Amino acid sequence: MKNYLIVGIISLLLFSSFKSDKPAYLLFNKNGKAVKYEKMLKQLEDADIVLFGELHDNPISHWLQLELTKDLYRQNGKKLVLGAEMFESDNQVIMDEYLSGKISNRNFEDEIRLWPNYKTDYKPLVEFAKDSGLYFVATNVPRRYASLVNKQGFEGLDDLSDEAKTFLPPLPVPYDSTLNCYASMMKMEGMGSHVTANFPKAQAIKDATMAHFILKNWEPGKILLHYHGAYHSENFESIYWYLKHENPELKIVTIHSVLQDDISELTEENTGAADFTICVDEDMTRTR
Repeated sequence: MKNYLIVGIISLLLFSSFKSDKPAYLLFNKNGKAVKYEKMLKQLEDADIVLFGELHDNPISHWLQLELTKDLYRQNGKKLVLGAEMFESDNQVIMDEYLSGKISNRNFEDEIRLWPNYKTDYKPLVEFAKDSGLYFVATNVPRRYASLVNKQGFEGLDDLSDEAKTFLPPLPVPYDSTLNCYASMMKMEGMGSHVTANFPKAQAIKDATMAHFILKNWEPGKILLHYHGAYHSENFESIYWYLKHENPELKIVTIHSVLQDDISELTEENTGAADFTICVDEDMTRTR
């Protein structure tokens, strides 16, 4: 009997050791120091806005988004507001009607423009908002207007109708072409003749629109958690820049996501890109 007990204890220890040697992700602060999730959550207590930069096809990003949403709701209740790049501003009415129970899930999914991985990755967030009575902001620019900017620059927006302009930030849109997030797009490999001066502006109109609708739906005393691709807040640029441009006093915390072959420490390249960085093993399965 004693031998069986010893073998069992050894097996348990070995199994526990094996598990701890294969974490799916590690969390690091701005200085590249590994930190616990609870420490990040503690820092978010004073935030006005949390910018969560995800990897669109990464299940760890999406799982942590949902977990963070639940924890912030426990901390803040109805003071928590959600927002996402994955929904465009001209679909806000459809989002509102679904969250308030005026239309069915079938109508919602048929009529709103959903990303291919909506059901696995973003539906849990929308359903949590619905069940918890939280407001969910569709922040992104309608894709037709991003396409217009890519063709004609910001000037292409000037001739839109007054109704169309309600889905955009106030014009003219401020733009700093020297920001690395935009300047680097002019040097993207493999784009060839497709890269024009308007190419990064099409990215900027997305950032500016998301920042605009974040601010429109935030007020002092609330916390707005926004989900978007990591590039949209990396290195404290993009959405972050537009938010600070409008309100320098905002307390913004950024969360970034990266893949690495070895996640035991953050590489120099990935260090400092955000207040907190989720480092995921690059072998992690993809969601689409």
